[in-house]
Amino acid sequence: MIVTRPAAVAGMFYPGEAVQLATELRAYLSSSPIDDAGLPKALIVPHAGYVYSAPIAAAAYARIAPARDTIRRVVLLGPAHRVPVRGLALPAAQAFATPLGTVTVDTEAVAGALRLPQVVQSARVHEQEHSLEVQLPFLQMLLKDFKIVPFAVGDADAEEVAEVLDLLWGGPETLIVVSSDLSHYHRYAIAQEIDSATTQQILAFKPRLEHEQACGANPINGLLLCAKRRGLKARLLDLRNSGDTAGDRSRVVGYAAFTFTEDSAHARS
Repeated sequence: MIVTRPAAVAGMFYPGEAVQLATELRAYLSSSPIDDAGLPKALIVPHAGYVYSAPIAAAAYARIAPARDTIRRVVLLGPAHRVPVRGLALPAAQAFATPLGTVTVDTEAVAGALRLPQVVQSARVHEQEHSLEVQLPFLQMLLKDFKIVPFAVGDADAEEVAEVLDLLWGGPETLIVVSSDLSHYHRYAIAQEIDSATTQQILAFKPRLEHEQACGANPINGLLLCAKRRGLKARLLDLRNSGDTAGDRSRVVGYAAFTFTEDSAHARS
C-alpha cells in the first residue's frame, strides 16, 4: 500500500480546487517569458501564499518549461518551519498529493540519502510543512513525468547540505529546487535594503546566510557551496516583497527568484 502525504495547505496557501489552481498557475507562468540563457540546474524560489509570492516563483519556474520531457527527478529542499529537526528530514510517505494529482517520491534516491548520517526520516516534520508543498503544483504544471526527493532542512550546515546535493546531483534529468523566502516583517524600505544585500551575497556564492536574511538559509548555503564548486552561473530573475504584490508596506516578507545554470564544460564533466 502506497502511503500518500495529503495536501496540508491547499485552500490556504494556494487554491484547493484543481481548475482554479491550474488557471492561476498558467497566468503566473505566461507572465514570465523565457529566454535563451540555458536550462537551469537549480532554482531558488519563494514559498509564501501564491497571492504574495507566486509571480516571483514563476519567473524561475518558467525557465524549466523546455525541459518538460527531460527532467525526471526534482530534489526539493526547504526549511522545516513547524517541527525542529537535526539535519535533513525525508518523509515516510511514498507520494505527495495536491489538487492537481499525486507526485511520487523517488524511493531509491531516498534509500541512498538515508545512508548519510545527517539525513533522517520523519513523517511528523513533513506533515504540515508548506515550504515544499507549495512548489509541487508548479512542477506538476510544467513537467511530464517526474519524481521528487523532498528534504525538510533543519539544523544542518552548508557542508552537510552540499553532501546531499552532490549525492543526488545527477545529470539533466535532475533539477534542484531550494524553497526560501527572504527577510521577514520589516518595513518596506528596510526590507529592500536587507534583501538587496542578501541577493548580492547569493550571486557572489558566499554561503554564510543567516536565518534573519532567509528562512531557508541552510539549504541555500548548501546549494551555494555545491554550485560554486561545480562552476554554475547564478542569475537573479526577480526581487520583490509582499508590499509589491498583495500586502501593505508596514511589515513585509521578501521574495526572490534565482536560476543556477551549468556551463557546457561542467555539464559534460
